Parts: sequence; structure tokens; C-alpha cells
Amino acid sequence: MPGPPNKKQKRQDYRQALKENGTTNMPKKKFYRQRAHANPFSDHRLTYPVRPDAMDWSTFFPAFTEAETETSSPKKLTKDIEVVDIGCGFGGLLVALSPVMPDTLLVGMEIRSQVAEFVQDRIKALRAKDPEQNSYQNIACLRANTMKFLPNFFRKGQLSKLFICFPDPHFKQRKHKARIVSTTLNSEYAYALRPGGIVYTITDVENLHEWMVQHFEAHPSFERVPEEEQDADPCVEVMRTETEEGKKVERNKGQKFVALYRRMKDPEW
Repeated sequence: MPGPPNKKQKRQDYRQALKENGTTNMPKKKFYRQRAHANPFSDHRLTYPVRPDAMDWSTFFPAFTEAETETSSPKKLTKDIEVVDIGCGFGGLLVALSPVMPDTLLVGMEIRSQVAEFVQDRIKALRAKDPEQNSYQNIACLRANTMKFLPNFFRKGQLSKLFICFPDPHFKQRKHKARIVSTTLNSEYAYALRPGGIVYTITDVENLHEWMVQHFEAHPSFERVPEEEQDADPCVEVMRTETEEGKKVERNKGQKFVALYRRMKDPEW
């Protein structure tokens, strides 16, 4: 006789039942657990468009999809995605920002497959709870590796905000090349952000905070947002308090280091 199902089988059975039943209950994290670290240089067998116009966002934002026409392939959205949460984790920031920015489309990009699936199921459940109000229709989660494919998804100057919340610190020096902030990656963020757009960074690791500050301040396309303006930004308070990592740091009475950087206008050459 077969023995009792193992943890992997329990997770699969739970998630399959969640999909079949269409329940409005929130998914349980214990059935989506995955190791905290993922190697961004590995082949994760990801699907990505060859260019931004080839991406079909209609399944992620059905409430913002244009009426189907014979010539629209892929289906177009009625407005552009403007906010990206890189490494969105379990989606706390997305869910909290949704009612704060109800007329803006936000997408979380997460490399870990099971964590991305949790956020997707979480959004489906939130939408199903209150279908008449169209709540949480403006957020979505996509499994993606932003270190490799960010320009495949977004046009030049498309984004107004980009969040980097509690990224993997990669403490060992030989692992620093895997940090989500670097000279090369900052140029990609500058490409995707419009002039005046903001990069939001937060971490509980002071060394990593100093690293991000150093690299953004050295980049000619960014200038640091003054503290008075930073503290007045409502997104900063949400970023401090609503992410899962932020709540854990709060429980442990740790420090949070915040820095915002504005995309400057390109010179006239």
C-alpha cells in the first residue's frame, strides 16, 4: 500500500484544489514555500517576449484589456503598466499599493516559481472576494528574471516607479555580481524609467544600503531624492510597513534603510 503523501504531493494537491474550486480563500504560504535564494544567472526556463509590444498582458489585467479586434495580436491594454516591484516576494507591497494607486497598473516580477504562483493565486482570491468593486484589478505578478529581461517587457521611459525592497544581500564578495543594483543594471532602470520617475530602495542590511547608495549616486542618470520629499511620499510608508520582510524586521526591532533616486532628464546631445 502507498504511504501517506509527502510534503511535495500535499503542496501539489492543495494548489490543484485551489485552482479547481475557484475559492475566495487566501492561499496558504506553507504550500508555496521555496528557498529564499535563487541564482539569477541560472537557466530558469522562463518565457519572455522578444520585445515589449509582443507581450500579451491581457490575462494579467483582464479589466484593462481592450475589446478584441481582428488586428490586435497580442491583445492591448487600455493603459500602460507604470509601476514595477522587482523581486516582489509574497506580494505585500503590490496588495497594499493597489488601493493607494487605483488608476495605475502595477506588476510584481519574481524569479521563484512557487512564490510567483502564490502571489498570482492571492490576487485571484482578492479579486473574487469583491468582483463588483473591481478591486485589485490593477495589480499582477509575473515570473521573470529582471536582471536579464527587463527591457524585453518595458519600453524606454514607460515606468514612473520602480521598487527594490529588501533584495537578497549576497553577503560574500564573490556573490556581489548577483546584487540587483549595479552599474549595468542601473542603466537598464534608467532606460525603463521616464524622466522624473523614482527608484525606491529599502533594506535592513546597512552594507547593502551603502552599496546601493554608492552605485546610484555614481550613475549620471540619477539624483537622490531629499529626505523631506522622501518622508512625504505615501509610497515610502507603505514600503516600510507592508512588505513581508518589512514586517519581519519590525518584529525583530531591526533598522530599515531607505533611499530614493529620481531619474534625471537626459542632456541635450
